[in-house]
Amino acid sequence: MSSYHGVNEYFKKRFGCKVYKLALDGGFTCPNRDGTMGTRGCIFCLDGSGAFAEGVCPTLDEQIEKAKLRVARKAGKDAKYIAYFQSYTNTYAPLERLKAVYTPLTQRDDIVAISIGTRPDCLPDEVIEFLKELNGKKTVFVELGLQTIHPETARYIRRGYDVEAYNDAARRLSAAGIEVVTHVILGLPKESTEMMLETVAHACKYGKGIKLQLLHVLEGTDLAEDYRKGKFSVMSLEEYSALIKACVESIPSDVVIHRLTGDGDKKHLIAPLWSADKKRVINTIYKNLF
Repeated sequence: MSSYHGVNEYFKKRFGCKVYKLALDGGFTCPNRDGTMGTRGCIFCLDGSGAFAEGVCPTLDEQIEKAKLRVARKAGKDAKYIAYFQSYTNTYAPLERLKAVYTPLTQRDDIVAISIGTRPDCLPDEVIEFLKELNGKKTVFVELGLQTIHPETARYIRRGYDVEAYNDAARRLSAAGIEVVTHVILGLPKESTEMMLETVAHACKYGKGIKLQLLHVLEGTDLAEDYRKGKFSVMSLEEYSALIKACVESIPSDVVIHRLTGDGDKKHLIAPLWSADKKRVINTIYKNLF
């Protein structure tokens, strides 16, 4: 049996109850989109990872209530939630704008934590100081996109920062008492199992949480063009399940696994098509793990 420190049990212990994530859109953009570094984003990115976030509403409170309706059937009226800012780069804005978005959430009793997805090169010291203050009022997780530690792959996916930028941001966040969750993409073109395991091991040195994300090929991305040209192939479910087992077995017991896979928007999914059947994917992975 593989050792597995999963996020559901972790959240129950941390918050004393089952919690549900609300995927929210704070209306931010990204330096890889607004012309600062580029305009087309990372090669795999269609919508800033925000396909499942609620659209921007007149107020954030309205967006939260709309997101709660999505999980209302299983959550119940007294459920607790994590406000998950997933779309684009959620610290890429003037400090006053960040305060206006995040500070009001500390007054909501139904929100137990704020999870902020961002790039490591968008965390100046004053932003980390603000997040430290915020963390004193409401638990804050910062989700850093690392994806890979291998320079050639990073250049190919147009990530736009080096590994040291990630290392530095993770160190400064940890020193501020903020829990770091690192995103890793499995199945990037030309990466071997050994290379992917090296990235996982690196992430586990710098954060207390990790998300393992299956590479999706989505219509409308530059990655889709390379896929159609036959420049790379995607894994089978069996190959991915075996890779996940190897990753889980390599992850230290004090690192929380927040995700084992991921499902792209079915409207735009080109490959791997098996990933659209989320129940089958999870069952296959768990069967292989346990």
